[in-house]
Amino acid sequence: MLKKFDIAVIGGGPAGLMAAGRCAELGARVILLEKNNSLGVKLLMTGGGRCNFTNNSQTRSFINELGPNASWFISAINNFGPEHIINFFQSRGLEIKVEDNNRVFPKSNKASDVLNILISYIKEGKVVVLTNSKVSKVVKKNNYVSKLILESSQEIVADKFIFASGGKSYPSSGSSGEVYNFLKDLGHNIIEARPALSQLLIKDNLIDLEGLSFSDISLIAKNNNFKSLKIRGDIIFTKKGISGPAALNLSRYLSRQNKPCNLFLDFFPDKNEEELEFEIKNIIKGNKNFNIKNVLALLLNKRMSIFLLNKIGVEENKKSDSVSKKDIRSLVKILKSSELKFIGLTGFDEAMITSGGVDLKEIDNRKMLSKIISNLYLAGEVLDLDGPTGGYNLQIAWTSGYLAASSAALS
Repeated sequence: MLKKFDIAVIGGGPAGLMAAGRCAELGARVILLEKNNSLGVKLLMTGGGRCNFTNNSQTRSFINELGPNASWFISAINNFGPEHIINFFQSRGLEIKVEDNNRVFPKSNKASDVLNILISYIKEGKVVVLTNSKVSKVVKKNNYVSKLILESSQEIVADKFIFASGGKSYPSSGSSGEVYNFLKDLGHNIIEARPALSQLLIKDNLIDLEGLSFSDISLIAKNNNFKSLKIRGDIIFTKKGISGPAALNLSRYLSRQNKPCNLFLDFFPDKNEEELEFEIKNIIKGNKNFNIKNVLALLLNKRMSIFLLNKIGVEENKKSDSVSKKDIRSLVKILKSSELKFIGLTGFDEAMITSGGVDLKEIDNRKMLSKIISNLYLAGEVLDLDGPTGGYNLQIAWTSGYLAASSAALS
C-alpha cells in the first residue's frame, strides 16, 4: 500500500532543509525530495564556499535592502530573523564570526559545517530523504495538491506540500526553474524570472585589468528613463566585465529596469573634483621626475592608471611636471566619472540568485501558504523576493522555510 506522509517538501536546499527539519521537529511525518544525488549543492557554493548564512542587521536595516517587495517580509522576519538562525546554528555547535557589513559566517569558513548541521536536523526528525528524485507532475484535485509523480513513476502522497525548489540561477546546482511551470499550472501568477547578483558585462577591452580589485568605490548607472542608480562598495574586474559586491548589487536593480544604460565609476566618492585636483597637483609637485603613470599609481593603481591615461589621451610615460592643467582636469573628471560601455548582465548560468518568481500577493506572508491552493506552501528563491549580497538571500530561505513548516505542521 502506498505510504502517505503528513508533509512532502520539494527541494533539498537551505529553505527545504529548514522546512523539512522544522516539520519533523513538530511531529510531522515528512518526506524530502531532491533532484540531485546529494543535499545542499547550492548551499556549499555560497560565499565562495565560506557560507555567509545571514546578515545580522537590525530588522529595519535588513528590510530596507530588499527592494520593492520588502514590506511583505516584515512580519516574517520578525517571527524568524537573523538572531533566530544564529541561535539555531550556535545551539547545535556552530562557532560563528561576524565580518564587515554584519555578514555572518561559520568560524571555520566551511559551508559544509552549516550543511552538516541541517542534515543532522532532518535525521533527528527521521525525515525520509529521496535523492535523484525529480518531480515530473503535480496532480491537482479541486483547489489542493493530491500527489506528486516522479520521473521514476513513483507517486508521493501527502496532506500538505512545501515547494522550496529554488529559482533558475546556477542550473548546474539543480535550480532549473521547472517549478514555475508547475505553479503556473496550479493557478499562480509568475513574475518573470531574471538573473540577479550577476556580473556586469562591459564592451570595453578589460584584459589588462582582469583580476584588479578596488575597495569602496561608487558604481553609477544612468538612463534618461530612470533616476540614476548608485551603489558603493568593492569591485573586481574580470575578463569580460565587473564583479564584486558593488557590481552584483547594482545588477539587481539593472535586472528589474531591463533598459540600456550608461555605467560610470567614481574611484573617490568621498572627494569632490576640487579636492581631488588639489591632491593630484600636490602628488605631482612632490614627484616631478616621475612618469605620470607612476605618480598616478600612488593614488590609484598602476594598471588602472595606464588604462585611464590612455582613455583621455595622455602619454603614460610623460613626465609628471609637464602634464598640462587641462590634462589634470581631464584626469580628475575620469577618476570621478569613468564611463564604461555596459552591455548587459551574465545569464542564469552565472547569476547567484533569481529575481522574480511567485507573485507575493498570492502568498500569506505569515504562513507562506498559497491563497490559491489550500495545502501548498512556498519557501525560498521560488518567491518573488530577493536581497543583495551579504547573507540576505539565505536569511529569506531560512525564514520562509521555517514559517512554511511551522504553519503546515501545526495547522
